Amino acid sequence: MLRWVLFALFFGICASAGEQKRKTPASESLSRGWGNGVTWIKSYEDGLAKMAKSKKPLMVIHHKKGCPHSEALRKAFSSDKSIQKMAKQDFLMINLVEETTDTNLAPDGYYVPRILFVDPSKAVRNDITGKYSERLFTYDPKDMGLLAKNMKKAKLLMHSEL
Repeated sequence: MLRWVLFALFFGICASAGEQKRKTPASESLSRGWGNGVTWIKSYEDGLAKMAKSKKPLMVIHHKKGCPHSEALRKAFSSDKSIQKMAKQDFLMINLVEETTDTNLAPDGYYVPRILFVDPSKAVRNDITGKYSERLFTYDPKDMGLLAKNMKKAKLLMHSEL
């Protein structure tokens, strides 16, 4: 009898653990590991619509699952507290695994990872770039200081041009 009680208890614990895994919040699944405390927007089109109301700049991260450069950048981005704070408070955030058909989001080509800033007038800010001349909008994990600086620049430019 004790065996059946222990078996039932074990089965109940395993079943409830499985249920908890299935109940992931939508924002966590949209984060794709880029920061669970950040509110992520589902699509570029949704971001453009929300940007008009919020007057916050849009930050678009293009990446691919399984790409070692994207994965390394994701880890650095998600662990940087100042970047996470700005992403949460000052930006509308999108991370895209699939390429968009909007050619404005690939001003110097379709490569990953790349990070672009879009202002409330829906213009991609070509003046806010990383440090590489052949891939203007890419950042390496060691470039988090530059990315934070560019986020501050984007925020200031957006508010001064409104």
